[in-house]
Amino acid sequence: MPASVTIASGTSLSVAFSLGGASIGAIIMPAAWSAANLTLQVSYDGTTFYNVYDDQGNELVITASTSRVLLIDNLAQLLALGEGVSYKLRSGTSGTPVNQAADRAIGVVSVL
Repeated sequence: MPASVTIASGTSLSVAFSLGGASIGAIIMPAAWSAANLTLQVSYDGTTFYNVYDDQGNELVITASTSRVLLIDNLAQLLALGEGVSYKLRSGTSGTPVNQAADRAIGVVSVL
């Protein structure tokens, strides 16, 4: 059963969530979504969150759209973050966040 995390209406960042030592393997997008891709933040202490970049210095961007399952192609890099990581999902990028027009519940599928 996937976890569910919400990006609240008028905001671009979800609440923090943990997958109990697992990593994000896929994201299930809601039927309604204010057009934007997704990016991630991670934290090791649950307080200080960092934007996620790949090994080339590019922000990890997940191409998003409504009513679909998004497989994470940077899974190996996310697994390298290790256990005990807290996540936040962002609508848009760190430079251009996109506020959602209503509460958006997003499914998060974990993988070990």
